[in-house]
Amino acid sequence: MELTNKTIIITGASSGIGEATAHKLASHGANVVLMARSEDKLQELQKAITDNGGKAIVATGDVTSKEDFDKGVAAVVKEYGKVDGLINNAGLMPLSFVEKLKTDEWMQMVDVNIKGVLNGVAAVLPELKKNKGGHIINISSMAAHRYFPGGAVYCATKSAVKMFSEGLRQELAPEYGINVTSIEPGAVSTSLTETITDEDVKEMMEGMQEMTTLEAEDIANAIYYSLSQPARVNINDVYIVPSEQK
Repeated sequence: MELTNKTIIITGASSGIGEATAHKLASHGANVVLMARSEDKLQELQKAITDNGGKAIVATGDVTSKEDFDKGVAAVVKEYGKVDGLINNAGLMPLSFVEKLKTDEWMQMVDVNIKGVLNGVAAVLPELKKNKGGHIINISSMAAHRYFPGGAVYCATKSAVKMFSEGLRQELAPEYGINVTSIEPGAVSTSLTETITDEDVKEMMEGMQEMTTLEAEDIANAIYYSLSQPARVNINDVYIVPSEQK
């Protein structure tokens, strides 16, 4: 779709893939809605976008809170009159080996990586149905395709996102013209790994530092490609990995 004046909500917008995507879509004329918990960072990003001629508003909120999401969508509709798309980007990756029983971290991943996506879809779907069209993009992962050491719970959450995306597509695209895409990156240079507390996993991850990873902008480009297709085209999955990753 043509992105000019299309209103797109981006979760996890304060850094990494979310931040890069906000810049990318705003540069193509979209009204970007910046959602995350860090209001200061969102305001800095908003200023950077508007200083560059783009349009952005801040909707501070926690994706694990259905109430926050509902309030955010209501504010967006009040400001722009509609919602055209959602990018469920917020995610956590505190990898650990199961035997360490870091159950609090397991639950955090379930809450953010799965429930956060569900909350987002529930909040925007009534608006997209009113529009008789739109686009939902969920950030899954290469981890949805294969397990890697320390990633049992993380891989499970991203597998859930991938399958939920396919269910959404089959239910929504033919009936309501709402396209759905699962973006599935491999290793990306972001702050995701900073949440890892398992020392054994940290040591293992150090061995990956020699590999040239993807940049957040690469994923933003994939998101833009998926969004910018004609309404008749649904990009189901974008599986994008570094050239050096096996």
